[in-house]
Amino acid sequence: MLSYAKGPEAALLEVTIDEGLRRTVAAHPRREALVARHQGVRLTWAELDDQVERAARGLAGLGLKPADRVGVWSTNNVEWILLQLATARAGIVLVNVNPAYRSYELRYVLEYSGMKTIFLREADARSNYRQILADARKDGSAALGHAVYFDHPSWRQFLEEGVPYAKPALEPEDVANIQYTSGTTGSPKGVLLTHRNLVNNAWLIAQRLRITEQDKLCMPVPLYHCFGCVMSSMLCFLTGAALIQPAASFDPRATLEAVEADRATALYGVPTMFIAELQHPDFARFDLTSLRTGIMAGSPCPIEVMRRVAADMHLTGMTIAYGQTESSPVITLSRPDDDLEHRVGTVGSALPCTEVKIIDPAGGGTVAVGEIGELCTRGYLVMKGYDGNPEATAQAIDSGGWLHTGDLAVMHADGYFGIRGRSKDMIIRGGENIYPREIEEFLYTHPAISDVAVFGLPDERFGEIVCAWARLKPEAKVTEEEIREYCRGNIARYKVPAYVRIVDAFPMTVTGKLQKFRMRDAEIELRGLATASRIQTA
Repeated sequence: MLSYAKGPEAALLEVTIDEGLRRTVAAHPRREALVARHQGVRLTWAELDDQVERAARGLAGLGLKPADRVGVWSTNNVEWILLQLATARAGIVLVNVNPAYRSYELRYVLEYSGMKTIFLREADARSNYRQILADARKDGSAALGHAVYFDHPSWRQFLEEGVPYAKPALEPEDVANIQYTSGTTGSPKGVLLTHRNLVNNAWLIAQRLRITEQDKLCMPVPLYHCFGCVMSSMLCFLTGAALIQPAASFDPRATLEAVEADRATALYGVPTMFIAELQHPDFARFDLTSLRTGIMAGSPCPIEVMRRVAADMHLTGMTIAYGQTESSPVITLSRPDDDLEHRVGTVGSALPCTEVKIIDPAGGGTVAVGEIGELCTRGYLVMKGYDGNPEATAQAIDSGGWLHTGDLAVMHADGYFGIRGRSKDMIIRGGENIYPREIEEFLYTHPAISDVAVFGLPDERFGEIVCAWARLKPEAKVTEEEIREYCRGNIARYKVPAYVRIVDAFPMTVTGKLQKFRMRDAEIELRGLATASRIQTA
């Protein structure tokens, strides 16, 4: 028996994002749609629809037209949701920008996305976004025309100066969203996702979780990530479930408070979020009995954490999802009524209308059930491609339409899957995808560094953390902490190496290829990380 599975047949939704939203507004106009607790905002579906229309007019007032690109660079807020829906309504492509980006990364996205407008905050407790944007635009190469600030009169002006616009002639196959991912090669690539990709992935997730308009989804995950803007918000747009934002960024206490106060029925998070909630000193004081289901995803899920979430947070229908941005994102998902062994020991089975196979990475043939190989998927969920990069697209999607994930997995005889590692050396830190080459390329700009190698180390809290080995130029002097300080403020915080080691040489093969696995093994021994390396994940 070969490692091939196809999820159940289902009727896909052949609608655009806005058509899906309008159906929900018509069906449930007075039901609560959006709660942003940190902003003191509560909107019904009819009220949300009115504000989306104002924002769509605002986009037209800026001179933006269908197929133009608009970036949102922000933590979670009401405005993010309005722009997600307004761009879809106006036929404009939304570009998600990670709020952790600094000038080095932002400059790249501005240049390659061709966005004409960016929406952002001026500053928060962590960052001065206005200054970072100014630094990123110093060379004047980006085509950016407008910057609209949420915490500034420019947002109000944006809404007040809106103008009527012609309803765009959109098709479900049109691109709606660009999300940047490290993918399988060094530089970030823009993943082109269509209305059809996003609507159907969210809809099929909702069906498996049995989410309806009676549910309330608490989402502490970031909207810039597909966990937030597809699995969370898009799911609510289509089902009528209420979307609850506990805070601008993850706060374990705010999340627990939101679940209790709004009687949330579903809760999402990466494993580190659930760990922080379980370990909060006031955890036992919160009434979480309204919860029934949710999704843990984004990085390998420790089995013991999954057991505690089910037992201590009343999430008896908690599930685990697996996927990647290029697959819109979810490929496999467990069911709320699966037995505990399947829900804690696998990443579930294929979603409806989704093909999955495990292949031999060397030969390309489908392996037998129980054998480890690379997981590939095919169906409506596969991205349209990488923006402006046909070569990378051809490397990721073969001539048969199969998306090669780069992840090593095993298929069990019952059609459930387990993830066993990655064929590439991607690091996943607390749900954030990190490609070592990005950090290596930045560290090469340090005047004292001659050569550098970046790799992941096991961590009990984040799953993986970043480690860098550096060789210095002759007679150069720099400390390991000074290298880390060089990174701070210039690259995203989650990419800053937790550990740096200055070495004289790297372990290599006889042909001169780096052996990062030997570096990793050495660090695990030197830093006493053996226990973390043995944590069992689904």
